[in-house]
Amino acid sequence: MQKQVGQLLLDKLLMVDEIQESDYSRLLQVMEQYRDRPMDLADATLVLVAEKTGDRQILTLDSDFLFYRIGNQETFDVIQV
Repeated sequence: MQKQVGQLLLDKLLMVDEIQESDYSRLLQVMEQYRDRPMDLADATLVLVAEKTGDRQILTLDSDFLFYRIGNQETFDVIQV
């Protein structure tokens, strides 16, 4: 699986985004919004990146992404593996 993920990065089919200090308050807001699940920092980071980029597709085995919303509105397009 690690080799396949590496190939996705090389093929530019998978992206890595950087979180800025200015994003911290939004991360905490998103984690608070989903505290009943509870949402961890990694999940909040992915929601934040989707909000910033507008990308809705996500490759994950985490079923919580069926519930999380991008900008409190749009759903994720979860890629099935």
